[in-house]
Amino acid sequence: MAASEPTAWRRVRSGAFTRAALVLVLVVGLDQLTKHTLAAGIRSGETRKFLPAISLVHVRNTGVAFGFFSGGGALVLIFTLAAMALLLGYFALRPDRPWLWLPTGMLVGGAIGNLIDRVSMGSVIDFIKLPAWPAFNVADMSITFGVLALLWVLEGGNEDEPA
Repeated sequence: MAASEPTAWRRVRSGAFTRAALVLVLVVGLDQLTKHTLAAGIRSGETRKFLPAISLVHVRNTGVAFGFFSGGGALVLIFTLAAMALLLGYFALRPDRPWLWLPTGMLVGGAIGNLIDRVSMGSVIDFIKLPAWPAFNVADMSITFGVLALLWVLEGGNEDEPA
């Protein structure tokens, strides 16, 4: 029976990494598609009404999610890479933790989506604008919900539940 344990562990690990990678690819793909679609249809600085209380805008953000730490440059990049490394390290050590793959994929996918913009253009395209709230994008939403999901998995999730 002990010989099957490494095989079972590899299967669990492989499944968790596959699910996290699928979430990551979905987030990055949707983020980049929406940003480039918006940039092709709305000039920088322009605003268009989309739905009641939701506008589409085309703004450039040099900070992190929702414009925090704007102009942070290298500090933002270092912080982002360090946070991703810590999360991926924890995930690599605990791939068997139920549902950890979901926030890992969401957080890393959101970070990569914004890093693609930051590296290629020097800023991130934000395009969703709610009243009294900074503009944001799909990557920002994924990061926000990823943090909430990570807190739930670490603090509120039941480790006995199957992933």
